[in-house]
Amino acid sequence: MNRISLVYDRIRWEEKALIEASRKLGLDVRLIDSKEIYLKADDFEIIRNEFGDVALQRCISYFRGLHITAVLESMGLPVINPFHVSLICGNKLFTTLALIKADVPVPKTLVAFTNKGAIKALDSLGYPAVLKPVVGSWGRLIALVKDRETAQALIESREEMRDSLMQIYYFQEYVKRPPRDIRILTVGDEVVAAAYRYSAEGEWRTNVARGGRTEPCPLTDEIVDLALKASKSVGGGVLAIDCMESPTGIVVHEVNNTPEFKGLYSATMVDIPRKIIEYAIKVMKR
Repeated sequence: MNRISLVYDRIRWEEKALIEASRKLGLDVRLIDSKEIYLKADDFEIIRNEFGDVALQRCISYFRGLHITAVLESMGLPVINPFHVSLICGNKLFTTLALIKADVPVPKTLVAFTNKGAIKALDSLGYPAVLKPVVGSWGRLIALVKDRETAQALIESREEMRDSLMQIYYFQEYVKRPPRDIRILTVGDEVVAAAYRYSAEGEWRTNVARGGRTEPCPLTDEIVDLALKASKSVGGGVLAIDCMESPTGIVVHEVNNTPEFKGLYSATMVDIPRKIIEYAIKVMKR
């Protein structure tokens, strides 16, 4: 029997759905709580016995999942998503650079490394602008910088955090868009589903985790082509491509490598968990 492991640090709706889809397809699913394990980095037999033929890496913690993936891949075990994909997608700057290299349209982006450089970058970019942490999810620590006074307060608060990642100032232009963005899910070479994500009342961010609602989005040729190009630029796999409708066309602002898809599923009723497990089976048989 083909064996699949699901590596997690919290069982959410998505993990439950993936477990159920695996069992329906006749796979022996091994659940691995990343908080409870340790890995011997030079013993292939132990890794294979514990993790099976392919591993679905679903950790919420970016750094925990990234390092687990590195060990498993070093032992020759296929991981979804692979290390290089997780490394790029887990860092917004790395993602933006990969997208730009592939000629995927992105919002205007500036990066600075000191408080003085950050103010210069914002003066160049113009207000309002969006300040994001290079590592993070669910819209946490993302701030709308409305003016220079706001910028100085935000930058000073970051300086007090004493976190080296917080000293990387990643700015993007504030895109004039409808009160929504588009989330597209790709699985391998297939664009599986897309949905509009609308902001909750009083909230400019569209994250479902922040109360945003979802509606189906048609899979137009433009959306499919853009999603596949963005997926390929970071290495492919199971990815959520987040886009915005700018005045000059659709731009990609993030690519997520451990995507949540409950909202996308509820909006489209596409059997996303089955699509992901079927893809895992293909990876397993390569």
